[in-house]
Amino acid sequence: MLNIPAAPAIEGTTHLHSGKVRDLYRIDAGEHAGNLLMVASDRISAYDFVLSSTIPDKGEILTRMSLWWFETLGVDNHVVSTDVPAEVAGRAVICESLEMFPVECVARGYLTGSGLADYRGSGAVCGVELPAGLEDGSRLAQPIFTPATKAEVGDHDENVSYQAVESAVGAEVASELRERTLAIYRTAEEIARGRGIILADTKFEFGARADGTIVLGDEVLTPDSSRFWPAAEWQPGRTQPSYDKQNVRNWLTSPASGWDKSSGEEPPALPDEVVELTRAKYVEAYELLTGNRW
Repeated sequence: MLNIPAAPAIEGTTHLHSGKVRDLYRIDAGEHAGNLLMVASDRISAYDFVLSSTIPDKGEILTRMSLWWFETLGVDNHVVSTDVPAEVAGRAVICESLEMFPVECVARGYLTGSGLADYRGSGAVCGVELPAGLEDGSRLAQPIFTPATKAEVGDHDENVSYQAVESAVGAEVASELRERTLAIYRTAEEIARGRGIILADTKFEFGARADGTIVLGDEVLTPDSSRFWPAAEWQPGRTQPSYDKQNVRNWLTSPASGWDKSSGEEPPALPDEVVELTRAKYVEAYELLTGNRW
């Protein structure tokens, strides 16, 4: 079980759910009654644990970055307002309550992570055959749709085939989810590359309004849901430098942490220098992408 801190009470709302990073509330009264309040915390997770350490400003960085992407992409999305309660100002949005599809819509333009592991085992990722000879960090000829199941908090998302998505949501919806995922990825990848960042892969979540309209939801294109690499340092055949929590994973699995990943025990608290470096990576990604100073 993940050790997720209890979500604070927020007047006029009912707490619905807490994930690794976000707390979700239903708004019970006022102009936005019936909508949801999505709050991004400073929590950070690794290896299916929510760590006892937090990363200062992380929730606000993620929220600002998502809002920037929503505006820049111009894609129909779930955000209703940023006029949120004072205690969560800057780190929360008011959004529509959607019927979310039970699939993580993953787009990959580069081969790494679980996609690389699948490729090395079968020559394919989620049933998509790829050419021989690709390496860690190789750019794909075309981005591919590699969906995953939505795991319970504390469990791994599992890569699945496109046929599994069709079985879950129907052929028509599956096709639209794939088309939208790849279209948004292509646009975002071009934007990011123009700012010196490679968007290696990312995941989106979509939901449906009552009238069946499919809408982009959750958060988008942050270091929590995407792999961002410095374009100038890209070199296939190795692990790429990144703007995310990889340094947290690296420290946890190093002798310095004294932690055994296979022990089932909770990881130790992060040292100050790892916390500071992680925050700096998130800030750097935000500033490079948006052009705004933190």
